Amino acid sequence: SAQAIRAMGLKDAAKALMEKAGVPVVPGYHGDDQSEAALAAAAAEIGYPVLIKAVAGGGGKGMRLVDEAGGVSAALASARSEAEGAFGNPTVLVEKFVATPRHIEVQVFGDGTQALHLFERDCSLQRRHQKVIEEAPAPGMTEEMRAAMGAAAVQAAHAIGYAGAGTVEFIVDASDGLRADRFYFMEMNTRLQVEHPVTEAITGIDLVEWQLRVAGGEPLPARQEDLTLEGHAFEARLYAEDPAQGFLPATGRLNRLSFAPGARADSGVREGDRISPFYDPMIAKVIVHGRDRRAALGKLVAALGATEVAGLKTNLGFLKRLAQVPDFVSGDVDTGLIAREGEALLADPLPCAKTKALAAIAALGVHEAVPALAG
Repeated sequence: SAQAIRAMGLKDAAKALMEKAGVPVVPGYHGDDQSEAALAAAAAEIGYPVLIKAVAGGGGKGMRLVDEAGGVSAALASARSEAEGAFGNPTVLVEKFVATPRHIEVQVFGDGTQALHLFERDCSLQRRHQKVIEEAPAPGMTEEMRAAMGAAAVQAAHAIGYAGAGTVEFIVDASDGLRADRFYFMEMNTRLQVEHPVTEAITGIDLVEWQLRVAGGEPLPARQEDLTLEGHAFEARLYAEDPAQGFLPATGRLNRLSFAPGARADSGVREGDRISPFYDPMIAKVIVHGRDRRAALGKLVAALGATEVAGLKTNLGFLKRLAQVPDFVSGDVDTGLIAREGEALLADPLPCAKTKALAAIAALGVHEAVPALAG
């Protein structure tokens, strides 16, 4: 409903509402006094490091990390300027920065009267505060924590009489593993999210069908006790962007676009289409499902290896390397992993002799005369 969207549209108001509803929130300042003095005092009281965040923000815009008191003024000016340009609202909040953060979100669904959750997704692999690879369920998740997070997410949905699909996002302090007393509400997205296919894969539920049924006035199609987890799923976001240039969006024509057979590929473009600067640079989402995390990760690596894109810069090579980083393979993830592994992830691979020979044949236009390359 419009009321639910408004209730969750501003981070400060949403956090205040969740706090009132008994949902754990990150310690912080969400007050009306927006003077630099008040915000600096709040940061000192919370304790550094802190995050200055635009209340109307999203995708990392209007967000700045401050490590010490001397950095408040510049960070505040920068966050406000970016927030004003992106959202037309320079208002910010201040909250405690979680040192070893994991981004774990819970898929909720309501019919306006009742609500339930469809387990969690781990979205900790991020660049520029935007998700790159998501998975479900979260690695290392305990039944105790899953129950606590699920209950908190449902509580959030009930607090606003939510109807339809939504996501309650939590920041998790993983400095001492996953603990049921170390997760905090960040925000609620009042919509179906880009990463919903991994939830569909592990639950066997078509979330779009559920949306249509609830929108048509039907009650929730299932009860919480009817829902079960099966296997593991990953989603990788294929973008037209240049990882070596700070993941700057790229434009150009998709001269080649082919996905691996057996993997789900959600895309709004086709081979021959042009990626313009006027829309989001995502080319596709590549989704795989396996009997367990190891099997699913093997399928992801294979699917990315069989994906072909040509004509413009993409993050495909970056995704291939990221999916094989030892910490990620072992499930030891947090939002700082990509930054820590940056040098290895961004290194350009050296072409082998075979690759150079094939490139030369293609450049000379004689590939049709080579049987192995024809077709």
